[in-house]
Amino acid sequence: MSGLGLYVLFLHMSRTVPVNSDGAANALQAWAMLHGNPLLRGWVLSDVSFYTTELPQYMLIELARGLTPDVVHVAAAMTYTLVVLLAARLAKGSATGGQGLLRAAIAAGIMIAPQHSEVMVLMLSPDHVGSTVPVMLAWLVIDRAGRRWYVPIVAWALLAWALVADQIVLLTGIAPMILVGLAVAYQRVVRERGPLRSGIFGLALAAAGAGALEAGWHGLAWIRARGGFYVFPVSNRVVGFAHLGHNLLQTYQGLLLLFGADFMGQLPGLALAIAFVHLAGLALAAWGVSAAVRRFATVDVSVQLMAVAAVISLAAYALGPNAGGYLSNHEFAAVLPFGAALAGRMLADRLRRARLVPALAAILVVYGIAAARLVALPSVPAENQPLAGWLAAHRLTYGLGGYWMADSISLDSGGTVRVLPIKAGRLASPQRWEEEPGWFNPAQHIANFVVLPSNGVGPRPGPGPDPPTVASVLATFGQPARAYFLTGYTVLVWDTNLLADLHWAADQLAPGVAARG
Repeated sequence: MSGLGLYVLFLHMSRTVPVNSDGAANALQAWAMLHGNPLLRGWVLSDVSFYTTELPQYMLIELARGLTPDVVHVAAAMTYTLVVLLAARLAKGSATGGQGLLRAAIAAGIMIAPQHSEVMVLMLSPDHVGSTVPVMLAWLVIDRAGRRWYVPIVAWALLAWALVADQIVLLTGIAPMILVGLAVAYQRVVRERGPLRSGIFGLALAAAGAGALEAGWHGLAWIRARGGFYVFPVSNRVVGFAHLGHNLLQTYQGLLLLFGADFMGQLPGLALAIAFVHLAGLALAAWGVSAAVRRFATVDVSVQLMAVAAVISLAAYALGPNAGGYLSNHEFAAVLPFGAALAGRMLADRLRRARLVPALAAILVVYGIAAARLVALPSVPAENQPLAGWLAAHRLTYGLGGYWMADSISLDSGGTVRVLPIKAGRLASPQRWEEEPGWFNPAQHIANFVVLPSNGVGPRPGPGPDPPTVASVLATFGQPARAYFLTGYTVLVWDTNLLADLHWAADQLAPGVAARG
């Protein structure tokens, strides 16, 4: 029942933010898999496929609900419910009774009431949060089954499965298991002077981590060799010293936002007070991770794994190239459930002995108020739902637009209207991101309109440079036959098939990279 209650709560929270083209792209991919393309042949995805995690989930929901924007909300609520429940179970460990309940409540309480701005990261489109589910399942098996022979095998299978979906698992699962496995073997054999066989379990965990890495890469290669989807490589460079200060500031701000404690820039009032109270959750998580690191040699293996994973995730973000702007903290989203679980597991006894349980209860009441304020917000439509309805009513069913409109409109219309993503240089060309090149084949489809934001530039910066502009569209396709100026949008309509000219432009600008016909 607690899981059902959390799901209903998170579903309401998710519906307070609009579905955008990121979630829409995943919904369209799942729809393609349901309709005869299980390997997503020809698809060019982003740097994350979600192929073995969220996409199967989307498929099951679409079987029941059809192709609608609410698929994204339902999936997000299910995923975050699982993340919270797994974090609470890892926090509980082997404790029973009131002590086990306190541990689980601390972990779940830290995660239960994000600020509205963080809902987009935690409870909307797949964005690394769901990738923690198979990782935490692996840690839970290690925690509950102990040193049984099958534990490394199960952990290997879960991490390999997850790596096919998301390369962030290298940081959150595989690297921690290799490092902790070697540390456990070293502790047993060298530090404690035990027999060689005492290090077998640790070495088996390390080998399972390395094997999961190999199996995950081979899984992706197998899919690609059979004509399946292509995933863009992830940048793994370390930033230069000149960018380190910016990255550290983004890490600090991202932690505040991730734990619902983003007080920066807020006016005095209830929202600011709630953000300050959320600092307690962040402090408990930081304390829990620190306690696990300090007592590393004596804590359980699952605790070691969560602590190492949290540290690696933060370090990779702070030193890597992905510390972008606001909400880029999804790159280290795993720190939230790992930190919350460690807070419950490492600190519950200490907090109870210090008679701080009433203070924790008071903090949880404030968190409940924050959750109630968020749930009370009205549900909002998907980003481009009104435009999708207008296009369908005017029988404009196949056209072009920037990334942040294209897949969103296609999903918002239930597939009735299909808008393909394009970008602009001197001329317009296909956007090679979350798309299937067959959509651009002029022998199979006729596109006769382009959708642009009314200000002539993209509504937000990415992914990829050069959103389409009026100038690039006119240079590619010539003057339109009709133009419609709507609130927030410009719709240009031609009496010709734009795909032929778009292919010509792509061939001229990027030979060998043009969409395949």
